[in-house]
Amino acid sequence: MFCSLKSLLLFVSLSCATRHVHDSSFALNYVLRATAENVSIDCESRYSVVINGSDPGPTIHLREGATHWIRVFNDMVDQNLTIHWHGLSQRTAPFSDGTPQVAQWPIAPGHFFDYEIRPEIGDAGTYFYHSHVGYQAISAHGTLIVDDYKQPPYDYDGDFALLMGDYYNKTDEEIVSGLTADPFGGAGPVHAIVVNGQTGHAGLGDAKNPSCAPHMLTVLPNKVYRLRFIGAGAKTIVTLGIENHTSLVVIEADGTYSKPFTTDHVNVAPGQRFSVLLHTMSEADLRKTNKTSFWIRYENRERRQDWSGYALLQYQLPGAETPQSLPFTSPVVLPMTVYDWLEYALEPLDSSKDDFPRHSTRTLKIRFTQQGIWEGSKFTSGAKWALNNNSWTEYLPQTPYLIDVYTKGQSAIPSYEAAISNDGWDPANQLFPARIGEIIDIIWENSNIPTPQYHTHPLHVHGGHVWDLGSGNGTYDAVANEKNLAGFIPIKRDTTLLYRYSSQGVANSTAGWRAWRLKVEDAGVLLMHCHSLQHMIMGMQTVWVMGNASQITDTYPQPYVSGYLEFGGSAYGNATHDPLVTHFFPET
Repeated sequence: MFCSLKSLLLFVSLSCATRHVHDSSFALNYVLRATAENVSIDCESRYSVVINGSDPGPTIHLREGATHWIRVFNDMVDQNLTIHWHGLSQRTAPFSDGTPQVAQWPIAPGHFFDYEIRPEIGDAGTYFYHSHVGYQAISAHGTLIVDDYKQPPYDYDGDFALLMGDYYNKTDEEIVSGLTADPFGGAGPVHAIVVNGQTGHAGLGDAKNPSCAPHMLTVLPNKVYRLRFIGAGAKTIVTLGIENHTSLVVIEADGTYSKPFTTDHVNVAPGQRFSVLLHTMSEADLRKTNKTSFWIRYENRERRQDWSGYALLQYQLPGAETPQSLPFTSPVVLPMTVYDWLEYALEPLDSSKDDFPRHSTRTLKIRFTQQGIWEGSKFTSGAKWALNNNSWTEYLPQTPYLIDVYTKGQSAIPSYEAAISNDGWDPANQLFPARIGEIIDIIWENSNIPTPQYHTHPLHVHGGHVWDLGSGNGTYDAVANEKNLAGFIPIKRDTTLLYRYSSQGVANSTAGWRAWRLKVEDAGVLLMHCHSLQHMIMGMQTVWVMGNASQITDTYPQPYVSGYLEFGGSAYGNATHDPLVTHFFPET
């Protein structure tokens, strides 16, 4: 047994690593099995990677302050797999973030891996899980909810999770081939927005099967419901509203409870999560409207193509009838712009517990550009995305970086000095270094070279949450933004949007920024990336190394990590081998 000194220094529960064989007697909290098969989406058949046979996979509930074990089987024959616990990176055991070639080896076909996750008190909220290999996350995903240890700070009578995805009528392989082709072929358009596996393209009486019918929420009058919106799509920014229900109270963003903020619509981008409280109508108000069914209208934003769909809010009353056809015209009018929604609006519910640092020790600007030959209105070569001229995908490193730190020591750590003189990253290994104790302002800048076009990017951080300092048009002005933050404590987030404030402009110009403040506290290796799957495939990812080699490896030394250092190592199980697994967290 090895007890981590780091945990003692942080005044949290003593973390004592012990090793166990996970045989048939070991108690698991959940079992997930990934397969590749034909599934019905939008009343069509698509060959997809799915969890436990469906898209979405099963909902997982975790408890604050408790350790959970989730076994993930890769039942595919020709694809690797990982599962990322989106928003909970900081609560997973080492080698368990689900980032292939960054923090762990992927799970090989025919193998399984036991993920250890321990949400802490204060982590209650809305999350999701998804594959982090290739394009699999388009369908290999599911809802994850961390339940409150005590009574939630807001009262409600019911709870619905709405996982919002995308449907493409191409296979993952076809999409990736188009994105990596020379000349660039692209992914093609999305064909539908999917809500809990249903697109709402056809009425209940017209749909061939439930996958293209509206998803239905059944409610009672004069109640309060928590609606959890989860952005699990590949690229779509969804705007939605509910007919005759225009007072939606935001109470949570990305797993952090907020002070209440009232809005009449919700925007959800890939990777984001929001909870709102919906107050249902009284029976008297329902009689006045002469209705018991109300449409939930959702539409895409920030893309050339327009697509939309419907879900249904159905009141459960005697004699209530459910509409069998979709409306001819939308009963909900939604705003066309998204860039001002909730900006400088959300604060943590209990600001007294927030340790927001008012000043940073370093500022790093990261600029978005594309690489390729742009002629006329298209790429005549292959195309990549780059961040400060650094394009990274999971296919580049031969060994996961965290594994390299354990096997090579300090030589695997990027040079801080080289990075400072090279826009934040070490050209020897493409890694962004940070020192423990730093407070870094990361400024993401939306540029348009070599094309004249701007794009909107949902930016996600692994390894913890950051303070969202806001966004704006043009270039970042720290002095001006400090005025926006005067008397305001920003909420901590893990996924926020870098907007475009125009669709195109003069090449090599900036039309939008997003600012984060990151306090570097935990040593490790993590990703910061755009959560558009297309953009990830094209290189819009950065790998960060926090701390030096000893700070990373001293927490859990050999032999407690030995089974994780090789592809298919002893910590990975298969049909003939029970894995030897290190327990990094307390059992209860």
